[in-house]
Amino acid sequence: MSALRQQLDDNVKAAMRAGEKTRLGVLRQLTAALKQREIDERITLDDAAIIAILDKQAKQRRESIEQFGKANRTDLVAIEEAELAVIQEFLPQALSAEELDELITQAIASSGASTMQDMGKVMGALKPHVTGRADMGALSATVRARLNS
Repeated sequence: MSALRQQLDDNVKAAMRAGEKTRLGVLRQLTAALKQREIDERITLDDAAIIAILDKQAKQRRESIEQFGKANRTDLVAIEEAELAVIQEFLPQALSAEELDELITQAIASSGASTMQDMGKVMGALKPHVTGRADMGALSATVRARLNS
């Protein structure tokens, strides 16, 4: 079992003992998503795959927060923000703007990218370094802007 999976399981047990219903619910959703992927693909997830799933769950929460905010549903925004906070505990530390800029520069240089046709190469080089640590949509927009200039 991966270290991250063990950490999640330990947190589920701790939340049960402490009676933290909201936290426990989020943690159970996460472990269910992990188990579903393992069953569907008949694999055992490593930390990188777990981080990718957690990142997807966090992205879903951010999108829900945005949509609920537009609909003035502050009650639902608060729930989604609480769930996002729990998920973010298990994700790696987010990259700073300077670190992202440096990674983009390195990826463009190493791939020899110069036009928009090379964007796939750049994103492919960046993905292993930024998964779970940066918003891929924002990163894609930044790379697109750099390649267009």
